[in-house]
Amino acid sequence: MSVLEWATNAGLLAVSVAFVLCAVRLFQGPTPTDRVLALDTLYMNAVALIVLLGISWDTALMFEAALLVAMLGFVSTVGLARYITRGDVVE
Repeated sequence: MSVLEWATNAGLLAVSVAFVLCAVRLFQGPTPTDRVLALDTLYMNAVALIVLLGISWDTALMFEAALLVAMLGFVSTVGLARYITRGDVVE
């Protein structure tokens, strides 16, 4: 097993654990702000997971998928933050 395989496997394990912990915070969050932050962190973990899988599987298609997930995560986080603070998304 090469160093790159070992590092990607360790990274996949660490990101998977972080993903599960953020999902728990998303469902148990006491306030809506905690839930929005957990969702944003879930998106970041999903991007990291997709990039690590792209490195592990040696495919460039996964990096484009990671870019799409990152853009959707940013837009959804901004929309949810505006909804929580103002009560509407579009003025």
